[in-house]
Amino acid sequence: MIESPDRPEFAPDPGYRPILPSRPRPIVIIGAGGIVRDAHLPAYRKAGYPVAGIVDVAIDRARDLADRYRIDRTHGSVTEAVAAAPDDVIFDCAVMPEHYVQVLSALPDGAAVLLQKPIGNNWSDTLAIMDVIRSKGLIAAVNTQLRFAPYVTVAREAIARGEIGELYDLEVVVEVNTPWEYFPAVLGLDRLELNMHSIHHLDLIRSFVGDPESVSCSTVRHPTKQHANSRSAIVLHYDRPLRAIVCTNHDHRFGPDHEQSFIKWEGTDGAIRAQMGVLMDYPQGRADRLEINTGDGWRPLPFDGSWFPDAFMYSMGVLQRHLTGELRTLPTAVSDVFATMAVLEAGYTANDRGGVRPDYDACPDPGDY
Repeated sequence: MIESPDRPEFAPDPGYRPILPSRPRPIVIIGAGGIVRDAHLPAYRKAGYPVAGIVDVAIDRARDLADRYRIDRTHGSVTEAVAAAPDDVIFDCAVMPEHYVQVLSALPDGAAVLLQKPIGNNWSDTLAIMDVIRSKGLIAAVNTQLRFAPYVTVAREAIARGEIGELYDLEVVVEVNTPWEYFPAVLGLDRLELNMHSIHHLDLIRSFVGDPESVSCSTVRHPTKQHANSRSAIVLHYDRPLRAIVCTNHDHRFGPDHEQSFIKWEGTDGAIRAQMGVLMDYPQGRADRLEINTGDGWRPLPFDGSWFPDAFMYSMGVLQRHLTGELRTLPTAVSDVFATMAVLEAGYTANDRGGVRPDYDACPDPGDY
């Protein structure tokens, strides 16, 4: 039984339905790094999206991917790519956030663009990026691809139907050994875990239950590693009886037996649990799983595909459908994901404040009692 039908989880945006655009626009990809190789291009090929060109200052890297995926044009600069781009192009901006202002400034006014998370390495960067988007009138969405992972889509549909009742607990737990050295571009960042990992989970929670009223957070680095924070505990506070928490430990280097990586939704009438296998025993990964329990034991919920690359099809697809008029809404608009960045920044602020100190001065001395 649905106790509170006005809850946002009961009315998800229609953009989350796994529908591909009927008239996909051509795409020019800016950046030819690993995520483009391993996720964007496989997803676009699977979906049948036309890729008109690929850009990278390391032109040989762009040419390698162009040869592999039969892309006609390669470019060494954004300016060159813009000059050769079709009129109805979507720019897929897959560069590090510190390059966003420069890249976005080079795009035509009113252009359509898909950005990656995070929108900036810190709050001032985010504000500067948003200023460029506004001043140029860009139609900007963000690749919030975990929102479109196949197991998340099925869970979202089941929750919207009221199969587990009203949500009262939403938890994301990741305890794995993440080889950050596979991603050398992030190793020198001042902010690592929240920006490059937990942002997925915070954004996912927002997509289900909306914006939190406040945020508590502890995020810390490993004592023997040189890179920045790699473990976090984040609590999102809502004005309803809902616990929403993200707990991550990327330093669990003690073998795969006790690794875990899951999303769990608990409601008044049941629970759903999704295992995100790609994060476990990385890069080999484990199987994804989706299960539901409505009082008669756990049973599998069927789904097709995985986070990589399938979610990337629909993250680009929702922007495509919006631009062609097939979808009125755009749930991944940069204006929405801006709130995810606000949650992220609130997490760092909460971490810096350090929580509430217990009143140890009022405690009795040892031996007084």
